Amino acid sequence: MSSNPAELRARAAVLDAADPLAAHVAHFVPGDDLVAYLDGNSLGRPVASVPAALDAFVRTEWAGRLIRGWDELWLTRPAELGDRIGAACLGVASGQTIVADSTSVLIFKLLRAAIAAQRAADAHGTGTARDELVMLRDEFPTDRFILERLADDHGLTVRWVDAPLDAGITPELAAAVVGPRTIAALFSGVAYRSSWWADMPEVTRVVQAAGALVIWDCSHAVGSVPLELDAWGVDYAVGCSYKYLNGGPGAPAWAYVAARHHATLRNPIPGWLGAAAPFSMTEGYTPAPGIGSLVSGTPPILTMVALGEMLTLIEAAGIAAIREKSVALTSYAIELVDALIPGATVSTPRETARRGSHLTVDHPNSRVAVERLWAQGIIPDFRHPSGVRIGLSPLSTSFAELERGIRALAAALA
Repeated sequence: MSSNPAELRARAAVLDAADPLAAHVAHFVPGDDLVAYLDGNSLGRPVASVPAALDAFVRTEWAGRLIRGWDELWLTRPAELGDRIGAACLGVASGQTIVADSTSVLIFKLLRAAIAAQRAADAHGTGTARDELVMLRDEFPTDRFILERLADDHGLTVRWVDAPLDAGITPELAAAVVGPRTIAALFSGVAYRSSWWADMPEVTRVVQAAGALVIWDCSHAVGSVPLELDAWGVDYAVGCSYKYLNGGPGAPAWAYVAARHHATLRNPIPGWLGAAAPFSMTEGYTPAPGIGSLVSGTPPILTMVALGEMLTLIEAAGIAAIREKSVALTSYAIELVDALIPGATVSTPRETARRGSHLTVDHPNSRVAVERLWAQGIIPDFRHPSGVRIGLSPLSTSFAELERGIRALAAALA
């Protein structure tokens, strides 16, 4: 690839002209001072229809219906949005996905539910009691913190898995640590640092073959790679909605629980809206049937508005086309880095089948370079110790914007 700026811009223009999803870029609020936004895997841009949708919600649903809105509109919205996420992004049948809480809270709920389910099974079995949880040592901090706290609270052992810097969990690594003592394994579908897209069906098979449950954190996967959680036999999954689902800062997360586990699902934070008859105000707690039992407190209805607008775009584009553009963007980004930043290391899989929609470029000057770029309206992000993450949200990112960003990154790193 040429390093000539004019030739680089010309090639980006050709790629944009051939992009079948190019028109979707106009469906997002651009930002006044942005030159290139390369952090869509941390916080997605707002959909252009969101301001009007929020205004309509405040005027029509909130002000117009007031308390009546709960009975008429809002109590069913977490399940309705969950079903839309499930159908458009997760490959799952209805009734298994719910929008509620934050990613952290839902990870806690699912891990605690897995511990309870396995201990209940142990009480009726004759085998070795299960007392281990499994996770990558370099997993996202929240996931590690919650798993370690639950292990400490319940007298369990954590089995840590080590993976290369540019990779993540593999079936072989999982097979080396799971066994008859494993309760559950929590892994990322797409690793937050390296963008490693795990062989999720095969890792799931390996964990379940040991009699354990698997929980997938799909925060960097949902909306960027095609998932088939039902077909893959996944037990539980969780993910945020402010990255590739563009729900905005503080947007609620979602959780998936396979229907076969609904009868034994035990929510560790029982709240009144997760009860079978919340308005009866009875003394005892009886969980709602199915995925609804995972609800605890009041659903964050207002923050679901932006999520719904983005889901409409995803449904129209289709996850297969989104994935195709993601591959094209990340492949182009790697070509640009190779041509313009010879001193950098791409710590992300070059094999497209194992790569999500972001990449990490390691360079000794990364921290200072990112600070300089932010001041110029060019927004990647820094990840310790030396990584620049380039997050490419397929519906909102053009090839021209990517080219501008990588060219500026090359100059800043130099």
